[in-house]
Amino acid sequence: MSELIDWRTVFAFPNPVNEYSARITAALVVLLSVVTLLTGFGWGLAVIAVGFWLRLGFGPRISPFGILSVKVLTPLLGKTRLVPGPPKRFAQGIGAAMSTAAAILLAAGLAPAAWILLGLLIVAASLEAFAGFCLGCAIFGFLQRRGLIPDGVCEACNNISLRA
Repeated sequence: MSELIDWRTVFAFPNPVNEYSARITAALVVLLSVVTLLTGFGWGLAVIAVGFWLRLGFGPRISPFGILSVKVLTPLLGKTRLVPGPPKRFAQGIGAAMSTAAAILLAAGLAPAAWILLGLLIVAASLEAFAGFCLGCAIFGFLQRRGLIPDGVCEACNNISLRA
């Protein structure tokens, strides 16, 4: 007999998210992005883009960087700070769009534009990794305050009493 698949669990993203895991994942993205930029290897852009798409679609469950940060590196750190998941997922979407655009630009022969986009991605991921400032989360909050993202998407983002 065929079991029904609950697609919500297949495409689930954690909520809340351990901020330290998110920061470690961002640091891994920075590392791969810098190596890609310095070497000029286009395959690095594809790997970065696939990683973002995996985290966007499935959370950290099947993303190599997500697994490494959540299952290995964050437990070694031994710290937990829970933050709302929806803004982090939104940030992964921005990273997926930017890295995919960079890969497409490189494939189209527009290397300078690809490397500029990758540089912007490095800046954003560095802010998350080293300063704890999630640019995607800030954009999410801005859009939510303007009513472009419904309040119900992240109630903890709107109600300080719901935050950890």
